[in-house]
Amino acid sequence: MANLLIGYARCSTDSQDLTAQRDALLGLGVREAHIYMDKGLTGTNRKRPGLREALAACNHPGDTLVVTKLDRLARSARDIADELTAKQARLSLGGSVYDPTDPIGKMVFSMMSVFAEFEADLISQRAREGMRVAKKNGRLRGKQPKLTAKQQAHLLALHEAGGHTSAELAELFSVGRATVYRTIQAAQAKSAP
Repeated sequence: MANLLIGYARCSTDSQDLTAQRDALLGLGVREAHIYMDKGLTGTNRKRPGLREALAACNHPGDTLVVTKLDRLARSARDIADELTAKQARLSLGGSVYDPTDPIGKMVFSMMSVFAEFEADLISQRAREGMRVAKKNGRLRGKQPKLTAKQQAHLLALHEAGGHTSAELAELFSVGRATVYRTIQAAQAKSAP
């Protein structure tokens, strides 16, 4: 059986388009039927159905997982590299093929993991800096409550009347039961001496 080229494409938001990545994968020799995609999922999210299917499709020694760029694969490629190594599958980044079972491939896989993790750390650092500036300028207020003050008062009145369970209140206000519990606990804490 001939070794397969398995393509994987990903974009972080639903508004982004995968056409350019798909076309690049086709240009690298991947057949349309062997291209797996994830849309609206970040590189740090390991629960990506397209990635799982692509890795599962690499089930013979010599099969190659093809991605256009490392950041499309994952922010931390170490576990993916381990899985490809266990399957004796190769990785193609924009046409450059790396075999994780040979010394050069092992080194490249290790370096890719380091650089992907470094990039993720830089993104996180920039986000924290932006949040610090926004907080300093009074634009960052934290997570907003799911219920307005008026809705909270209504929920508390219904709860005190005793005619509704927490589950019914959650459904009535279109929130989770945890929100109902937090609202009740906050009111009780305020009224406690």
